[in-house]
Amino acid sequence: MTDATFDRAIGDPSPVQPASRPNLDKGFNPLTMILFFGILAVGLLYVAYSIYSDVDATGTKVTSYVPYMLLVVALLIALGFEFVNGFHDTANAVATVIYTHSLPAEFAVMWSGLFNFLGVLTSTGAVAFGIVSLLPVELILQVGSGAGFAMVFALLIAAILWNLGTWYFGLPASSSHTLIGSIIGVGVANAMMRGRDGTSGVDWGKATEIGYALLLSPLVGFVCAAVLLLLLKMIIKSPALYTAPEGNKAPPIWIRGLLILTCTGVSFAHGSNDGQKGMGLIMLILIGTVPTAYALNRALPESQVAQFQKVSEAASKVVAAKGAGHSIIGDPRPAVTQYITSHHIAEGTYPSLAVLVKDVGDQVAKYGSLNKVPAEVVGNTRNDMYLTSEAIRFLMKDKENDLSKEEVATLNAYKGGLDSATKFIPTWVKVAVAIALGLGTMIGWKRIVVTVGEKIGKTHLTYAQGASAELVAAATIAAADNFGLPVSTTHVLSSGVAGAMAANGSGLQIATIRNMVMAWVLTLPVAILLSGTLYVIFSRIL
Repeated sequence: MTDATFDRAIGDPSPVQPASRPNLDKGFNPLTMILFFGILAVGLLYVAYSIYSDVDATGTKVTSYVPYMLLVVALLIALGFEFVNGFHDTANAVATVIYTHSLPAEFAVMWSGLFNFLGVLTSTGAVAFGIVSLLPVELILQVGSGAGFAMVFALLIAAILWNLGTWYFGLPASSSHTLIGSIIGVGVANAMMRGRDGTSGVDWGKATEIGYALLLSPLVGFVCAAVLLLLLKMIIKSPALYTAPEGNKAPPIWIRGLLILTCTGVSFAHGSNDGQKGMGLIMLILIGTVPTAYALNRALPESQVAQFQKVSEAASKVVAAKGAGHSIIGDPRPAVTQYITSHHIAEGTYPSLAVLVKDVGDQVAKYGSLNKVPAEVVGNTRNDMYLTSEAIRFLMKDKENDLSKEEVATLNAYKGGLDSATKFIPTWVKVAVAIALGLGTMIGWKRIVVTVGEKIGKTHLTYAQGASAELVAAATIAAADNFGLPVSTTHVLSSGVAGAMAANGSGLQIATIRNMVMAWVLTLPVAILLSGTLYVIFSRIL
């Protein structure tokens, strides 16, 4: 595609071409490409060896290779999503350092890739399981079934397709936004296929919470970057900070250091937040295909298991007291599942949950250690723990339950024990995602870098504008990571650049802003439609 065609694709027939436009066309050194494919090969071998070691440690005898074939395909798609996420979002970190000539383009993307890698490795995992909790509970409990694989394939492929489409047109769209839409699409389609109201297939409370984070993040980026730039003008009077680069000249050393520092911070924060989005889905894939190795956290120390038994007894008393006067006959799981799906407390909710809490405690006490749970029951134990954890999460959020602070503390401690047994991420999963995201940042970055660097404002990006946008982006993403909320790095950074341009009186290119807003508005419905359609197709096939 020619430059003119590319310009028209993003809606700006006469883009600003700054006199000091950086060199974006220099190819990578052949040695760099050898290193790229070398790291990729080592990463794949490491993943294969880790899965083999984990399965072998459980003593599981392989009777069929079909689950492992599905595992390979699903893992490649999940890691492919993180790879696309990497090159789609590279511009978030590197556009400002490239357009201020703080770093050469090829070095900037490698630097960003390294800190994306490190960000993933040090992530908490909170965002990963926040994403998973949006999925329909019945599909999570049956993730190893055909419907479970249809869910994973549909939402990941839909997210990849939209990311590739927006990347092709150079639009800074949100990978987080896309993935959330894909999850909602699968939930709605699954509910309708089961004869239920489409709205019952999604945890709308959690979706709304995440939606607010995605909605507010670009507004935070725009406003905070504008305010920060104005504050800098009041505090720091150095004219050099507020001027565009002269030719290809690098900025003064202290400004250059600040811009590189902010680039590093955004890259690290992006890795720690965005890298987690694939982790939770990879764990679902592993649980569905090799539950004996990954359904329960077998590395949990026995001392922690003993502590869990104590908090389990206390939680059982709290729930049983709420269900006093009621009894159930038969399996308690359908009633608990119905509560998680509908969020409506029925007559059998409390007594059923009380029985399930006791069952989970009895199972753990029977074996004494999660590592000793037999292979044939490990999946059932994990499902019981997950059901109980989700039910207690909703009970604590429901104001009608009138729980005291002591009861909430007891249930929180119990839920923490359940989550430590079921919501864990092996080191090799973090490494695999880190490699995929880190390598992805080095590929295909030019299209969106040009949009962020040249097509948002009407004048060339100044040092202060770049630093303001990057500082706000890094801080926003890091804060969201601590709260376990996925935010859009793309939206925060690009809106931060727009806010800094507006505050400086530089003017905005309305065509680009319009297309960015259009992509933001269309992402959710398109992702919902794509993933819902793919889920229906894949569920018929699988």
